[in-house]
Amino acid sequence: MATFIPGEIPVGKLHQLLLGSVAPRPIAWVSTVDESGTPNLSPFSFFNVFSANPPIAIFSPARRGRDNTTKHTYENVKRVPECVINIVNYSLVQQCSLSSVEYPAGVNEFIKAGVTELASEAISVPRVAESPIQLECKVKEVIELGTEGGAGNLVVCEIVRVHINDSILDENGRIDMLKADLVARAGGDYYVRAIDGLFEVPKPNEKIGIGIDALPEDIRFSKILTGNDLGMLGNLQALPNETDVNEYKLIELSDLFLEHEGKAEALEQALHARAAELLRLKKTTEAACTLLAFNN
Repeated sequence: MATFIPGEIPVGKLHQLLLGSVAPRPIAWVSTVDESGTPNLSPFSFFNVFSANPPIAIFSPARRGRDNTTKHTYENVKRVPECVINIVNYSLVQQCSLSSVEYPAGVNEFIKAGVTELASEAISVPRVAESPIQLECKVKEVIELGTEGGAGNLVVCEIVRVHINDSILDENGRIDMLKADLVARAGGDYYVRAIDGLFEVPKPNEKIGIGIDALPEDIRFSKILTGNDLGMLGNLQALPNETDVNEYKLIELSDLFLEHEGKAEALEQALHARAAELLRLKKTTEAACTLLAFNN
């Protein structure tokens, strides 16, 4: 058995070991606002509920191990002590992952992740409308566990409103876990689907995704592509250039263009359907080329 002594191994290595050891972990998809009211949205898996009376949830936006800087969520709750903990289900996991990109301060991750702001009832922070469960919270205390990189900051939240989508409630008003279809974080790039098992979502740690808002309008409002599909496309660092799209179109898409010649709507639907299949195979760049070929 391998044995590790904290303090004798790098913080990053210890962090990886802990994430792989304590899993799966529930996800707090936390929305906050800064002093000017600009929303921020970011996921944290150091999270759980710890009391029902009073109702208390705690999550931890840790100091970054690589440079000891703090996260916008931590900075926001210190200034505006409110937040919403939005619960993540399978249909939102790609968009949730995309929101973990370290965009500059002032960037609204609701827009980048392509989710809808919904006004809260008791606080000033917006909820994620698409989330099946939303917990409006007043921040009671922030407990700083250290000053070095990797140190946690426990954000102790009192839950003041609980919003649950009717679609996941059973006949007794309880949450049906099969309908809720919640997900949790495991080690590395792995997640756990409560009703299924492990699946993989590449984590946008070091790469800055373009965001769903950077996709062309006809792609963003596709009748075929799902939120997960858009989340994968939004995680691209850049869209394929015109040359690459034309080359891909000539080699891989000539059959669709011939089959639907003169039928623009049918062609667009066929391209979106093929792109969706490519995304299921995790061929994100090929899917982007397929979608962009329609207007090339």
